[in-house]
Formats: sequence, structure tokens, C-alpha cells
Amino acid sequence: MAISRHELVCALDTLLRPQDVQDYCPNGLQVEGADRIRKVITGVTASQALIDEAVRREADAILVHHGYFWKGEDPVIAGMKGKRIRTLLANNINLIAYHLPVDIHASCGNNVQLGSLMELSNLAPAKGVKPEGIIYTGESSEPVLASEFKARLENKLGRSVLHEGDAGDRLETFAWCTGGGQGYIEKAVAMGADAFITGEVSEQTIHVARELGIHFFAAGHHATERYGIKAVGEWLSSSFDITVDFIDIDNPA
Repeated sequence: MAISRHELVCALDTLLRPQDVQDYCPNGLQVEGADRIRKVITGVTASQALIDEAVRREADAILVHHGYFWKGEDPVIAGMKGKRIRTLLANNINLIAYHLPVDIHASCGNNVQLGSLMELSNLAPAKGVKPEGIIYTGESSEPVLASEFKARLENKLGRSVLHEGDAGDRLETFAWCTGGGQGYIEKAVAMGADAFITGEVSEQTIHVARELGIHFFAAGHHATERYGIKAVGEWLSSSFDITVDFIDIDNPA
């Protein structure tokens, strides 16, 4: 079975509501390919490796969190970007991307998916932070040692995690923002969270954590953002009679 490209994009727009956010890139269809969609490949980033895998699997569309045409990006289609787009066009593959809409979605979003993965409860978007859902909060059912929480993250994500704070402290309230969300750490402090989790760390993040007394965990940009686009793909698969496969291209960042 197959659906039209228009039907696919309309369904995703209805689910993710890109019109509700101001983003750094276009959300939705970015590169036009086949009119009829039978197989979709999902992944975090529209890298050459993901495109090549989509070609190998004879996919009609690629759905990602990190697509192309970012604000401030050189608009010339050459070099690495040129090769990627030529591969898509030569194989008639659609590229569809949603950035912030996949971070903040209430059921498929990166943040809510990570909260569930971390085994936290009372998951909710942080109040007063726009767009709503860019920071999530949650609680542990009972206080957990910081060292045990770090080990939980490493086990769930399959990678090492940077932790700043006393390993023997007990944590109960958490705030997080997947990907490159380290700049939100002071908002997490203002919320009274015991710990803040994100993907990346900057030099100043450690000083903020130490001086404001909040535990900080950097668990990887890619690792913390695998689960949103995967969940969107699973929603697609359950909603339409098409094949949807998630491909995890290894990335230690």
C-alpha cells in the first residue's frame, strides 16, 4: 500500500503543528521526491550515511529531526550539502524534517520521550517557558543517588554521561531539554530542580552548575534526541499502511 506525499506531509503537520513555533529552519517537506510513499526511513539527522541507507532500502521518503536550510546557513548548494541533495534527487527520495515541533510534542516529543526513558513521573512542560515543551520537568518516585541516576542514563542511552555534582547527593526533582539545551540551566535552577539534563555542555555550564548548586548531566545531543523522531515514525506506521523503519546512525556527540 502507499499514500501520497501530500497526505503524508498533511498528517505530520496536523500531528506536529509547525505553525505554532518560530523555528530555525523550514519544517515539513524540504526536498521533493516521489509522489507516492510506500517506505519511510526515520533518523535523527539527514546525513549522507542515512541517505545512503535509505537508497539501499529503496525508501520513498526520509523523515528527520535535523534537516537542511538552517537560518544563517550558506544557501549555496555545493560540497557536502550538494552531494546529499543530489543523492536525494537522483533517487527520487523526499526529505521531510521537523525540528522544534519534534522537541516539544506532548506525546511523541524528544523531551517527553526522554522523561519516560529516564523512568520519571509527573512529566510536564515547564510553565512560562516558550515554546511550551522546550523544557520538561518530572520527579523520581523516591530520591535517587546522583551516581545511580548517572548509571541509569548511561544504561538507557548506551553511552557515557558527564555529571557535575556530588555523586552521593539524592535527587528528586528534574528538569531537562534534549539536544543543545545547556543554556536553559538557569531556568532549571529557578524552577527549583535538583538536577538538569541535556545533550551538550559548554564551558560556562559547569560554573553555573557549581555556583548555583544544581546537578548537571550532559548525555549527548544525538543520544537524547533519538526517541522523538522514532516515536513519530511509529505513529505513522500505526496510522497508515506503509513501512516505517528507524535507522540510528552512530554519533558520539
